[in-house]
Amino acid sequence: MTAVSDPTANSVVPDLLDLPPLTAAHFARIEDKVAALLHTRCDVVAMQGEALLPLEACIRSAVRPGSTVLNIITGPYGETFGGWLRSCGAEVVTLTAPFTGAAGPQQVADALRKHPEIDFVSLVHAEAATGNTNPVAEIGAVVREHGALLMLDAVASVGAEPLLTDEWGVDLCVIGGQKALAGPAGVSAVSVSARAWERIAANEQAPRRSYLSLLDWKERWIDGGRTALPHAPAQLEMLALEQAVDRVEAEGLAAVITRHRAASAATRAGVQALGGLAPYVVRDEDAAPAATTLRASEGVDAREVVAAALAVDAAVPVQAAAGALAKEMIRVNHYGRAADRAVVTASLVALAGGLRALGVSVDAEAAALAAGAAWDAAVAG
Repeated sequence: MTAVSDPTANSVVPDLLDLPPLTAAHFARIEDKVAALLHTRCDVVAMQGEALLPLEACIRSAVRPGSTVLNIITGPYGETFGGWLRSCGAEVVTLTAPFTGAAGPQQVADALRKHPEIDFVSLVHAEAATGNTNPVAEIGAVVREHGALLMLDAVASVGAEPLLTDEWGVDLCVIGGQKALAGPAGVSAVSVSARAWERIAANEQAPRRSYLSLLDWKERWIDGGRTALPHAPAQLEMLALEQAVDRVEAEGLAAVITRHRAASAATRAGVQALGGLAPYVVRDEDAAPAATTLRASEGVDAREVVAAALAVDAAVPVQAAAGALAKEMIRVNHYGRAADRAVVTASLVALAGGLRALGVSVDAEAAALAAGAAWDAAVAG
């Protein structure tokens, strides 16, 4: 892109207008790059909207009226899926794990054994809102043995932790670019297995001639050899997604994952040494690398801690949880560019200052030492 002077500022900004059209070939190349990131040989469709679009499209396409589905809830997105599943006319079996941990493969196996008619399972890999992550490899093996389809929301996990779509038996894998990939929020992608395409094609209630239709993409885009786009693409978002994936490839996916693991480990260790707060997710292995959730001490309002921390440093990625958890949960985001040692350190300093302002005794020096040691250990492997 060329650069032009911005008449409203004394700086030079990239020219984002009057771009040459995004060709079908370029669009297809971006999908192929996403497929490589997902470790899949299945079809990948880049959908022109935030990740809720393909997530709802997957459910409405693959779930038929009268079917029985298993919805695994470890956070708010799993709860959202339940509503969509019921509106499709499915009987929903709900497996809810405490937000302080993760769902286990044995729990899933028990639910499938109790309800052998289940033919679709929905699961969130990592819940940034609650800070937990689920063992998809083990759960995927149980679901595949049962014969059900597995839909995975990997928006908060792609780029932050391993995601082996085909090896784990994931039939529908949805990602977005706005978290660990440090990319755009306005475009997303879904990989679709051959088994999923068969199920979708057999569902008379699957959306057609609709923005939610995966079948439209298959028939008008994939089956035609990806030579003609069905509509004008979201060009800026697609180019930003490509740039985000290219940047991950340039750094190395393993290195990006290591950064996120180090950020999570350092945040948890620092908070435990700080005092006044505790990790909301109890076990390290259940903690999502993209975000760490914290529990405020009894009698302390998490929203007040966040406000006091942001008064110390308004730039740190610290926020209060939403809804019913707002009074007790604090969220430290460390995904994308924020999976950085300096950002983690600044977040701990801000939290220490905020707690101190509220009269809570903390040990900021111990927190810094613990966080640094945890970061080094994670990077060393």
